[in-house]
Amino acid sequence: MKLRRASVVTLMLALAGLMTAVRAPAETIEVAAGDDLAAIVARATPGDRLVLGPGRHEGPINLARPLTIEGPREAILDGGGLGTTILVDAPDAVVRGLTVTGSGLSLETMDSGVRLTERAERAVVENVYLRDNLIGVHIEGAPDSIVRGNRIEGRRDLRLNERGNGVWVWNAPGATVEGNDIRFGRDGIFTTTSKRNTFENNTFRDVRFAVHYMYTNDSTVAGNVSIGNTLGYALMYSSRLRVTDNVSIGDREHGIMLNYANSSIIEDNLVTPDENGAAPEKCVFIYNSNKNDFARNRFEGCTIGVHFTAGSERNTITDNAFVGNETQVKYVGTRWLDWSAEGRGNYWSDNPAFDLDGDGVADAPYRPNDLVDQVLWRQPLAKLLLNSPALQVLRWTQSQFPALTPGGVVDTAPLMNPPEPGALARLAAVDARS
Repeated sequence: MKLRRASVVTLMLALAGLMTAVRAPAETIEVAAGDDLAAIVARATPGDRLVLGPGRHEGPINLARPLTIEGPREAILDGGGLGTTILVDAPDAVVRGLTVTGSGLSLETMDSGVRLTERAERAVVENVYLRDNLIGVHIEGAPDSIVRGNRIEGRRDLRLNERGNGVWVWNAPGATVEGNDIRFGRDGIFTTTSKRNTFENNTFRDVRFAVHYMYTNDSTVAGNVSIGNTLGYALMYSSRLRVTDNVSIGDREHGIMLNYANSSIIEDNLVTPDENGAAPEKCVFIYNSNKNDFARNRFEGCTIGVHFTAGSERNTITDNAFVGNETQVKYVGTRWLDWSAEGRGNYWSDNPAFDLDGDGVADAPYRPNDLVDQVLWRQPLAKLLLNSPALQVLRWTQSQFPALTPGGVVDTAPLMNPPEPGALARLAAVDARS
């Protein structure tokens, strides 16, 4: 009985070895323009590499096995306006180098240039030119996938609410979007219901929001550049984000917005006007967001440096530079908020301070707003009396007796010199490139 069992095992091992020996090795398949690409993809075996030649190739296609499809920029895969141009439905598939265009226009079916399904684990989309698709790349549940080094240009012939996003991320833990140049469409990167994502070193122009977070936690936004968009970085309903070394240049409404964003780190970022002086209405808008740390950011040239409202609590704001904002801080509340910690506050360009002991910290506290500011915010029509003797007396009285102010922001250790965020070096690189 033992010999019989051993014989069976030996036979099974021999058959397995034979199957391994006769398995066809991965091939490189040259595909010329005009060939039946969909049929070639259907016949390909796992690991095959399909190289598309220059010219127009007809889509859509479905990568149901781990294949590599690549080609030069002159190889154009055109979906013909039908659904998704490349559907990736297998792990470890790669789309590289070619031009992908002509997806459908249905947001209901999420028509995309490239769509990665939940089975497309570790799939890679890199160095692809995606143009005139509804959605550039849709990461639909593909964990640990990578979208890297692509040029993505969305539709300009649709109304804003009819457009798709450059990269749309849904429930894709560990997905990375890095080094892409994204333009037009609705939002640059839109993410919802995901976690552990990295959005790094991307450039965004001519979109609504450069990066738009919804219900995405434990993630990183680093080294990105937003130029001339409606809003730079919208962080909403998300927690434990690390937002570092990003640049917002001439975005119109907000450079950075936190809305129900909690327990996050926002540091070394730069919000600044463009070369024509266009700057956000608000460098930072903080709405009902708690336990966030702001450090070494530079907020420059905005109508309002920071608008702080709606019960936001236990935020730490230190070592930042507020430079040349028309109103440095807008906060309407009855509590005093001290924006300093461990003997260091922030730099305020309009603070006429002295530092007699030379420790780099001003000798007197700084209050960005006074009682008149709060009256004007609560009753905008009071602006008609801005230069009246009554308001001037009120302003003088509060300067002599600061305790009269019913709450507000105070910096008890204002800095004499502005900290320099890491994003300043990134701004120099953007200027050199432009």
